Amino acid sequence: MAESKKVVVFRIQGEEYAIPIEFVISIEKIAGITPIPHLPHYVNGIAKVRDELIPVIDLKQVLYHQGTNLEEASRKIVLQTEELSVGIIVDEAKEIIDIPNEAVKPLGLAAYQKTSYFSGVANLNSKLITLIDPSVLVESLEGIKDIKEYMKNQTQMQ
Repeated sequence: MAESKKVVVFRIQGEEYAIPIEFVISIEKIAGITPIPHLPHYVNGIAKVRDELIPVIDLKQVLYHQGTNLEEASRKIVLQTEELSVGIIVDEAKEIIDIPNEAVKPLGLAAYQKTSYFSGVANLNSKLITLIDPSVLVESLEGIKDIKEYMKNQTQMQ
């Protein structure tokens, strides 16, 4: 049997991206985000998810340097990485699928440091899905150390 990877597929700016399911805690409607001043431009604020405060990142801001226009289909995908739980805002969470390992090709741009979080591209039924490694994504964000420190302080104050 061919090996495959279960992923959550989502859409941003008309493009499809995927994150391995093992990082995904939940997919939720956008609600309850508290803006916090002086955090990096890609952080919409913090939200409480399962009694834990997490930073909420606008992934469109990270990838395209544009804010997401929140619509009915917009979702917050809550991720757990080794370092930090985060919420990412996406235009639409589409589906959970299995991607056969042989359908995943390395990204030619992987050497480009600003896109090091793209772990490959899956070519499925004539559509391309870019795979994102959430741990590398979180670690590559500018100012993430400050955010981790802020979140640690918030947790201790609870």
